[in-house]
Amino acid sequence: MRRYAIPGLFLVGVIAIVYVLISAGIGKQDENPLAKYATGGLAKLDFASAGDAVAPAPFYTADGSPHTLDEFQSKTILVNFWATWCAPCEKEMPSLGALQKARGGDDFEVVAISVDAAEDRDYAEKRLGQLGAANIPFRIVTPEQYELVYDSGVQGFPTSILYGPDGKEIARLAGEADWSSFEAVGFIDHLLER
Repeated sequence: MRRYAIPGLFLVGVIAIVYVLISAGIGKQDENPLAKYATGGLAKLDFASAGDAVAPAPFYTADGSPHTLDEFQSKTILVNFWATWCAPCEKEMPSLGALQKARGGDDFEVVAISVDAAEDRDYAEKRLGQLGAANIPFRIVTPEQYELVYDSGVQGFPTSILYGPDGKEIARLAGEADWSSFEAVGFIDHLLER
């Protein structure tokens, strides 16, 4: 019996080592299949709120009329909360304009919402064009109207939130990103093909 004990223990040890190595190589599979797009410039994509509905609070267009994100149902939208006093917001705005130019249409739209003060409304609208995003309509919520910001769970600027045609959140990214990068355009293309 002893003659088989040592080789048996050795075999169990080898099997345990192989199991550990294979498990480490495979790793835990991501629960969200879109998590594979969180690379490069989109490494900060967060899927924790995926499935949450768009907030019903209004934003306002240049003429002051109220609108809601529900109006965009049937298309994928990238909602970007930005401000003229936010350097990272201004830095990423040209890439949002480029993304809108490349993919904007019936199925996709960049919805940039300024969070500037009411007295800075005209400057913010002008600045949007100066930053290379004149192709994105001006929209705003002033600090007195921040319900949309709060209800969307925005904790800093810039924050971008992707919503699907069903009005449900797909992913969000806090901080600046290059939305015209290969990774970003590929991610948007994938969402539009689904």
